[in-house]
Amino acid sequence: MSPVGKPKSHESAVAHVSGTAVYTDDQREPAGMLSLYPVLSPHARARITKLDVAPALAVAGCITVLTAADVPGENNTGVIIHDEVLLPTDEISYYGQVVAWAVGEDEAAAREGAAKIVVEYEPLPAIKTVKEAIAANSYHNDPQIIRRGDPDVALAEAEHTFTGEIEIGGQDHFYLETQVSWAIPDGEGNLQLYTSTQHPTETQEIVARILGLPKNRVVCTCLRMGGGFGGKESQSNPFAAAAALATYKTGRPARCRLRRHHDMLITGKRHGFLSQYEVGFNSDGTITAMKAVLTADGGWSLDLSPPVLGRAMLHVDNAYYVPNLVIEGHIAKTNRVSNTAYRGFGGPQGMIAIEEVCDRIARTLNLPPDVVRERNFYHGEGDTNRTHYDQDIVDNRIARVWQEAKAGADYMVRRAAIAAFNETSPYKKRGLAITPVKFGISFNNVQYNQAGALVLIYTDGSIQLNHGGTEMGQGLHTKMIQIAAKALGVKVDRLRMMHTSTDKVPNTSATAASSGSDLNGQAVKNACEILRDRLAAVAVHMLNLDAPEDMVFEDDWIYCRTYPSARITFDEVVKQAYSERISLSATGFYRTPNIFWDAKLSKGRPFYYFAYGAAVSEVEVDGFTGTFKLRQVDIVHDVGESLNPLVDRGQIEGAFVQGMGWLTMEELVWDGEGRLRTFAPSTYKIPTISEVPEQFTVHLLERAAQDGVIYGSKAVGEPPFMLAMSVREAIRAAVAAFGNADYVPLALPATPEATLWAIEAVKAMVRQGQPVEVVS
Repeated sequence: MSPVGKPKSHESAVAHVSGTAVYTDDQREPAGMLSLYPVLSPHARARITKLDVAPALAVAGCITVLTAADVPGENNTGVIIHDEVLLPTDEISYYGQVVAWAVGEDEAAAREGAAKIVVEYEPLPAIKTVKEAIAANSYHNDPQIIRRGDPDVALAEAEHTFTGEIEIGGQDHFYLETQVSWAIPDGEGNLQLYTSTQHPTETQEIVARILGLPKNRVVCTCLRMGGGFGGKESQSNPFAAAAALATYKTGRPARCRLRRHHDMLITGKRHGFLSQYEVGFNSDGTITAMKAVLTADGGWSLDLSPPVLGRAMLHVDNAYYVPNLVIEGHIAKTNRVSNTAYRGFGGPQGMIAIEEVCDRIARTLNLPPDVVRERNFYHGEGDTNRTHYDQDIVDNRIARVWQEAKAGADYMVRRAAIAAFNETSPYKKRGLAITPVKFGISFNNVQYNQAGALVLIYTDGSIQLNHGGTEMGQGLHTKMIQIAAKALGVKVDRLRMMHTSTDKVPNTSATAASSGSDLNGQAVKNACEILRDRLAAVAVHMLNLDAPEDMVFEDDWIYCRTYPSARITFDEVVKQAYSERISLSATGFYRTPNIFWDAKLSKGRPFYYFAYGAAVSEVEVDGFTGTFKLRQVDIVHDVGESLNPLVDRGQIEGAFVQGMGWLTMEELVWDGEGRLRTFAPSTYKIPTISEVPEQFTVHLLERAAQDGVIYGSKAVGEPPFMLAMSVREAIRAAVAAFGNADYVPLALPATPEATLWAIEAVKAMVRQGQPVEVVS
């Protein structure tokens, strides 16, 4: 029986719930381990006029203090361009920036030492918002443009037009395990890192850069992460570098482990965006033209902002065909944290704009929003099924998931019932909405679409499995075990998953872009097939046969397809292969085929395929408090031929809830001085179990195997995040019912305060004599 496609529980599930799973900071400490504690800037921008570390060194147990002067290599951790100093020399660029690290025998000593360090500043003018950056012409990059058709002519000829803008908030990653790294010297000038990172190869590279070492002197290992969501793709590097620098300076092992409030202050978030648009449309609701300007808040350094902006620009269409479209993208340079990767990687910020447009068109024309969305779907062949960057949508499943979602949720009957409820309920209103998702799968940068693996078979038939992906709770390792078991025809209990490490699989890509299973799964399969071919050649001789291509590997047996009684155990063949001096280890490799991008023309085929989904959400909004209750969610999502339905359902549910948090409650608040005020669970609200509805149905699209991917499966990590847009649109529908206005301005996130303001706005529109338009 094939292990692929079965709802197998997470390979570390028992360890997770029993507390025996070992994370970076759970390991047994080496002798002499030191701890780091940061000194943070109290200003958004300032010049350092004095830095005196002597008082810290007088503290008992404070061993040393790390400053820029201690860096033996390049004092920079920038990943695309080198614009991100590890430790500042003369100027700080955001509130909470690390100025120095105190290093102590334990954390208490390091904390006391950090408190004694004297830093004096001369405050400088700071750019604190995207709109301030626009006014000051403060950008990290030149404008990026993608164009299709002639939007200016189409807008001039459109039956209806409107303009608008939406400010899109950021989001803290709020992983359970904060940033943490250990650095351990070997006494011979080499360094072992244990790091909570989604990108061990990049962490290896950055640490080598900081210390002025070749990469082969630095080994980076990731045991597992207590969550990442993109926040440990590049942002783990400075903390690994700080620990490594402490080890370099002292010759002793060192740990850098952030407290929650430090993590929230220091690290980058999901990019906030300002989206400005002008739209033309016909009386039937079809969009004829759209001009959009997307400005991402990059923060003080570039980090991964260019590909985040790029993905936003590539996803501003979501599932909709816009014949005349131009998108202009900017990265604002502000004095805030350097914003970074986050689940969806710009896709959600791009999609929000056109979902806002679709709802506004519907209410302007007094049409149901779901009808307007349907009328604008990509469809047919040729231009109507081709994106604005010239990629054909080869396997368009938008209409299919949409119709299945509507039917499964009994959408039309419930829409009528909600309209009737709202007629008789003056203080509470309900809303129902359905929204689609079309999300491209592949890294924006073509070179990252590659992966490696290393599979070792021992003479007792047990197997070690290594690959370049990292485990952050998403079930990647579980799927890799299933893939290897299927490819080798063995039972899963033979396989041991090894920790991800740069000395086993080098030059890896980040575990990101929803590509972990796609890339690493193919590399694992490739390695296993190499080994299977070697073993098949041995097995045919042992069975007195002569066609190794006819050998079947299944359930720990190897047998002939056309003569199945001729069979032999996997163990016997392995032992014989060793006796014949045949290698029992193999490296595997995979690169995604047939993808390309022309940066000059902003055209190409950047995605190997698209993942699709649709979600129906029903909410009830309290007119007195602005709070909402999510009553029911029904999802249909396309994961191809699922490798593991249990893992995939968990990913879909988790992504949806996380997306709901971003859209409705997770509000990052900076004060007038550029200081983050929401830096703890007491002030930053994330979803809890009480926000998850009892009626939460997830249906995996059936008969959905995808050609050219690992065992017909599709990526699942990021696409479901955007399904939560249905919650915000359902809140908008409920708000509209308080006043029946033709425009519902709803801030993002739609917090209770924002929802109350929206309710007051729609009531005011009616009071001012606007025509009352009922939208069911």
